[in-house]
Amino acid sequence: MQKRKTEPEKEFQEEREKRIKRFPEKKTSKTFDDVFDQETLNTIRRIATAGLIDKLEYVVSTGKEAYVFRAMDKAGNFRAVKIFKTITSKFHNMNQYLEGDKRFKNVPKEKKEIVKEWTKKEFKNLEKLSKANTNVPFPVGFKENVLVMEFINENGEACKTLKEKGVKDLQDAYEQITEFIARAFYISGLIHADLSEYNILVKEEKGKEKLFVIDVGQAVLKSHPKAEEFLKRDLKNIALYFSKKGLEKTEEEVRKDVRKLKEKMA
Repeated sequence: MQKRKTEPEKEFQEEREKRIKRFPEKKTSKTFDDVFDQETLNTIRRIATAGLIDKLEYVVSTGKEAYVFRAMDKAGNFRAVKIFKTITSKFHNMNQYLEGDKRFKNVPKEKKEIVKEWTKKEFKNLEKLSKANTNVPFPVGFKENVLVMEFINENGEACKTLKEKGVKDLQDAYEQITEFIARAFYISGLIHADLSEYNILVKEEKGKEKLFVIDVGQAVLKSHPKAEEFLKRDLKNIALYFSKKGLEKTEEEVRKDVRKLKEKMA
């Protein structure tokens, strides 16, 4: 007797058939096989039942560890849904960001459980950063390996990264990024630990470019044993990016500019 499909399975099968018409079958199949195992489908169903989303629409970005989809809730608001791979993920260095974080004392050994802890960690980091008034996607909720966030851009089109789009006003962009680092460090007590032009979104807002920092799952508390190593790497990455674009900066100059903002953080 053929097993009856659940509602999420029906929805994703329909979406798959639609996308096969627009994309090569091999690529479409890989997307679904990478992300939508039965456990993840059940998690999405629970998230939908809880009212966090109404429907999942399409992929807006892909990565080694996760795919991000555009979704919509019942009120018509766009949402970003980040689904971490539990089977095909390649989180080789996850533990260095989890171990040493006092919020996660008992780090599991099984990969699926580690991925779930990582999802929880990204949600908590987004919460802390949002409270510090940094430009990050507002966290809506999470369950297991699925994270629901604010979708950056009112028109429903995903913003491009700083790497893809660049900016017109380098000085303004630099000031926005140093303020993010300062607010994250002095208010949230966090270090991004992987900050670069690849995980900064550029949003056009009233003729200006507003930068949003994403992918904060690896962000660590400043009490972390490798905090200074991670901070140094972030500062170096930012100095290198702006220097390449014509705004000469050294790692130490970026550090000094961040420190100057400390008084404003009080």
